[in-house]
Amino acid sequence: MNILQLHHVSIATGDLDRSARFYGRVLGLEQIPRPPFDTVGIWLESGPVQIHLIDNKGGTFRSNRSIATNDSHFALRVTDFKAALDHLKACGFREDLPDGDPLRIVIRRTNVAGYPQAYILDPDGNIVEINAAAS
Repeated sequence: MNILQLHHVSIATGDLDRSARFYGRVLGLEQIPRPPFDTVGIWLESGPVQIHLIDNKGGTFRSNRSIATNDSHFALRVTDFKAALDHLKACGFREDLPDGDPLRIVIRRTNVAGYPQAYILDPDGNIVEINAAAS
């Protein structure tokens, strides 16, 4: 098998419109056309990667609302990590919020990965990592 690239990540959401606003406003993904599947959903993209939001009133499989960096998550690489942090902070994300707060952000400015990382939760409790290439 010769994998060309990661094409998309599908995310179950209990509130499709709320999640679409989050992924558009907070992460800057653009909505793209979606085929008329039997299920309800919204497709978004950033460059070659797509996020497929799937309407599922049961929501996410994660029952835990804390940010555990060893739990299931996906990562988005940004060109300017500081600008991304500034944007997230302008959207209300803060490091000093308690575990479980939906606007808590966990930031690893230096670590063994070799590049900075930030972790936030989407409205359904899915973990999203934002990272940048090492300088």
